[in-house]
Amino acid sequence: MVSLVSSSSQIRLLARRQFVLDVLHPSRPNVPKDELNEKLATLYKTKKEQVVTFGFRTHFGGGRSTGFALIYDDEASQKKFEPKYRLVRVDKASRKLRKERKNRAKKLRGTKKVKAAEPPKKGK
Repeated sequence: MVSLVSSSSQIRLLARRQFVLDVLHPSRPNVPKDELNEKLATLYKTKKEQVVTFGFRTHFGGGRSTGFALIYDDEASQKKFEPKYRLVRVDKASRKLRKERKNRAKKLRGTKKVKAAEPPKKGK
C-alpha cells in the first residue's frame, strides 16, 4: 500500500491539517482506515487517535482509492470541531448520552424542552 498526499492545507482556526489522499493498493480490494491512520500518524509524528480518515472511494477497476484525512493538533480540538457521528465512529463520543438527553426532553414542553436538550453546564 502506497499513500500519496495530493493536496494539503493547515487550518489554524480549527487546529488541524487536512489532506486529500490517493492510496494505491494493487494487490488488495481496499485498505482499512486503521492502517491508514497508523501510517499517517507515523508520517506526521502524531498520535493515531488524532488522525481521522473518511470519504474513501475506490476507483473503477480497483487498485486505487481517493479520500480525505484530518490530523488535529490535540484531542480537545478534535472533540470540539469534529462532527458527532465521526466521533462515535472512533469511540470518542457515545450514542447513549445523546439518546438519554433526547428521552429526557420528550417529557417536557416549550422552552424547558430546549434547556433539557442542552448538555449540562460544567461550571455549576
